[in-house]
Amino acid sequence: MERRGSPGLGPRNDGASRIQKPETAVDKAAKLAALKARVSAAIGSSKAKGGLNVGLHPALEDLGQWKPGGKSGDSDSKPSFKPSSNQTKQKKALDLSGPSAEEIKSNPYYDANLGAPTVKPRQSRQLIFNQKGKYIQQANALRRQAALEALKKKIAAQTRKAGIDEDIDVEKNFVVEAPPEIEWWDEGLVVGGDYDHIDDPGAVKIDTEDTIITSYIQHPVAIEPPQDQHLPAPKPMYLTSQEQAKLRRQRRMADLKEEQAKIRLGLVPAPPPKIKKGNLMRVLGEEAVKDPTAVEARVNKEIADRHTKHVETNEERKLTKEQKHEKLARNQEKDVAKGVHMLAFKVNSLANGQHRFKISKNAEQHNLKGLVIMHPKQNLIIVEGGEHSIRQYKKLMLNRIDWTENAPPRDRTAQNDGTRDWLRAEDEKGELKDLALNKCQLLFEGEVKSQAFHAFKSRVCETDAEARQALSRAKLESFWNMAKSTT
Repeated sequence: MERRGSPGLGPRNDGASRIQKPETAVDKAAKLAALKARVSAAIGSSKAKGGLNVGLHPALEDLGQWKPGGKSGDSDSKPSFKPSSNQTKQKKALDLSGPSAEEIKSNPYYDANLGAPTVKPRQSRQLIFNQKGKYIQQANALRRQAALEALKKKIAAQTRKAGIDEDIDVEKNFVVEAPPEIEWWDEGLVVGGDYDHIDDPGAVKIDTEDTIITSYIQHPVAIEPPQDQHLPAPKPMYLTSQEQAKLRRQRRMADLKEEQAKIRLGLVPAPPPKIKKGNLMRVLGEEAVKDPTAVEARVNKEIADRHTKHVETNEERKLTKEQKHEKLARNQEKDVAKGVHMLAFKVNSLANGQHRFKISKNAEQHNLKGLVIMHPKQNLIIVEGGEHSIRQYKKLMLNRIDWTENAPPRDRTAQNDGTRDWLRAEDEKGELKDLALNKCQLLFEGEVKSQAFHAFKSRVCETDAEARQALSRAKLESFWNMAKSTT
């Protein structure tokens, strides 16, 4: 018979694990008495409880009576039982509660550390009814949230397309990197990868044998400073008026002596005398006395010939229009070779067409390269070139142009075709726009490493995104943010 409630520890109670011992008559009698007690208790409880209000089967009523079925000495015969009158009256109920605490503790395999098993009574849960419309409200909330997310995505897509989101945060956030554990110039002088042991003399490689500090001095190779390449050529020393006259006399004296030597040697013919009205009588003498009218006419003719020759010589020496342009281009290229300078201006409005013409025409004449961005809110002008050209263009933008002046367009048909409203000099009523608050501001002036543009162009940009995209090719997007932050 299995032992209920015994702990899981200990040897197994199956038949294969325990050793079979021969049963004695006492053991058989004890088993028989226990079996009788169980049958009597089962019969009594069934009759007492009634089950389905049905009595015990007649074939089972004589189970409690003794019916000898074999010999008295036969130990394998099955005895029959008949419940006594006392057992029937008591009608003890069948105990299904399991072993008690005393029985568990009397078990030789009982472990007090495990404790007695506890059975928690089952508690029935109460029914909770949901209120009417609870899940409908939750579904409506989920639908509203989904519609809000879809609206946010739609607005974000439209702002990205129009470039409005870039206008919200103009300033860029730059993440400052954390300082290193040790600087690169101290890596060879400090033991370890940080400055934690800097106070320890043994952790500093200054006086040690493996130090990089020695008594020798390294003299680098002397090179020409790069900025000296852009220096202009030295100009000659200026002379005073007396010094210039003295040099001129000496040069003319040397040329005259050389001419006289050639005449003496017969290399060149002697020049005719230079007759003027002042030396007329002295040079011609008697001829002037005989016919003074003819001599005077002759002298006037020679004077006119000399003047004509002088004018013709000057005209021959004078440069043509093409040669002047070539010379100017060479000088401008030399100016750019000395260093590239850049200017950036902000103009509130370019509605006046004359202003736009002067900006582009002067840039072309001074061989400047850059970009003009025309925007409804502000206009950005960037030019680059030589120092001399940049200086002249700066005077044009800040001094020569009157930005508050407005003039009607010369060609009204050309202005009405494809011109933005904010670039027209006149409003919808046909009146000139008021440019009293229009002004030009200098945002940047300085020398740059190399040229960022290949020509001077103008571009109309409706949004900030288009303006930044136009400047991104030259990597000058910061000028647009600078112009927006300038008032």
